[in-house]
Amino acid sequence: MHDGIELERRGIPTAVICTEEFRATAAAQAEICGNPRYPFAVVRHPIGSLTRAELDERALTALPQVIAILTGAP
Repeated sequence: MHDGIELERRGIPTAVICTEEFRATAAAQAEICGNPRYPFAVVRHPIGSLTRAELDERALTALPQVIAILTGAP
């Protein structure tokens, strides 16, 4: 979250992705970094133990959220 916010401050469009398990932590970190409304994509937890196919599914789930974040869509 910190890296995403810092990159945005430098003018680099960024989309942070986290798992649902860390949603509250990501929101808290955004607030700590001074941007409590910073948008981020959320996918199902876990991701570390997934097969390539399962990880691809998570990525496809995140894609519309990432596009919305990068384009500023509601």
